Amino acid sequence: MNYIKKNLAILLVAFIAFIAYSCKSYPLQTANKVNKNTIVFLGNSITQVGKWQELLPYKKVVNKGISGDITKGVLARIEDCLSSKPAKIFVMIGINDLKIGTPIDSITLGQIKIIEKIKQLSPRTKIYMQSTLPVHEAMLASIYKRLNNGAITQMNIALKLACKQQNVRFIDLHPVMRDQNGQLQKVLSTDGLHLKPEAYAIWVNYLQTNKLL
Repeated sequence: MNYIKKNLAILLVAFIAFIAYSCKSYPLQTANKVNKNTIVFLGNSITQVGKWQELLPYKKVVNKGISGDITKGVLARIEDCLSSKPAKIFVMIGINDLKIGTPIDSITLGQIKIIEKIKQLSPRTKIYMQSTLPVHEAMLASIYKRLNNGAITQMNIALKLACKQQNVRFIDLHPVMRDQNGQLQKVLSTDGLHLKPEAYAIWVNYLQTNKLL
């Protein structure tokens, strides 16, 4: 009887050890498998509103857009955005910096710091810096009085040059978002700044057409 109890005790200890090992190791293996191909979209409310996972159902997508965010805000939370060591990160930031009157050279410096931080924290992540979208000036409310397409174009030119110097991909989304007058297409916007769902479909299609997703 004691012999049977002793063997049962040994088996029980072995079983508990096996379960403990499985619980410890399996989630880690699963997480690595999932995170390997994660795509992060990072930015402000324009990014936040996008239904990226619905538009890209066969990919693992993380939406890191926060309404009202600026370059300093993105830089402050970039470590969290890169915790999964994503395969790709698509960044669009700067429009709210313009809104509060930040000089373009300061915005560009902030964008460069974001690029450098991504390289430091997750060197294997492919970085895609996206142009700030045009606005439809006639639709804008008074709170957006500082926003105009002239300033947006200057900011994008500076970012494009910075991307070349940093050896990262710059994505110009203006060709598929603007009208013949250089304004954000009215049919794609709710208020001259923010986007309707169909605009996000155009956005994703552009990225896919250029083999960026």
